[in-house]
Amino acid sequence: MNARAEIVPSLVDRIKKTLVGLKMPRAIEILDVTLRRIEQGEMTAIEAIDALLAEELMLRESRRIKTALVMARLSTIKTLASFDFSFQAVRAGRSVYFSPLTDLVSALAKAEREGTLREKIRFFCRFALLIVDEIGYLPVIPGGGNLFFQLVNARYERGAMILTSNRGFAEWGEVFGDPVVATALLDRLLHHAVVIQIEGSSYRLRTHADLVPEHIRSNALIPPPALTQPPKRRGRPPKNGATDHSTG
Repeated sequence: MNARAEIVPSLVDRIKKTLVGLKMPRAIEILDVTLRRIEQGEMTAIEAIDALLAEELMLRESRRIKTALVMARLSTIKTLASFDFSFQAVRAGRSVYFSPLTDLVSALAKAEREGTLREKIRFFCRFALLIVDEIGYLPVIPGGGNLFFQLVNARYERGAMILTSNRGFAEWGEVFGDPVVATALLDRLLHHAVVIQIEGSSYRLRTHADLVPEHIRSNALIPPPALTQPPKRRGRPPKNGATDHSTG
């Protein structure tokens, strides 16, 4: 029996060799501990299999993420889990004002007509953070670009701003109707700015991409719906070489 035992590898050895062949280092690492837990009645065989596979999957996922982060060349890794939500502007006692660009410009234009533009700009400069949304979504009224520039210039290096836009900087001349004003705006906005470019499919339209026209879909980066081949129709082909457009 001893001679036979020396020739035939033990079951554990065979499992280890199999795990080596499958390139499962984490499973090999915890195999002995897992087997002892089975022997001590701490877990069943099926639970042991689940634990080995889960540990191996966790290791591979960790390696995948590490490799992806290296490829991304990120200098620092920041996640939502590590974000200090107690440091947010409003919760921290900061004054914040949010407005779409069109509403903001309309308010400035109204103040200009009433002769209170300076006071209105001073009002918008009171806030520690001014958030201007939807730049480029709707056309700016004539002269609106100049009014917005006066506000930006008044807050320049005095107050923080967050701006969101669906248009590239090269298109801001068209957005504001004046390339000179757009250049002056960007000169001040980009001086101390951190630009975050978000690309990808529209989250809101992700389940209805097939209903969106092609030219809008391409501009919004919405993936086209999967195409399915229509079923082949049986019978004789249409006369005169006409194409059959029916869908059955």
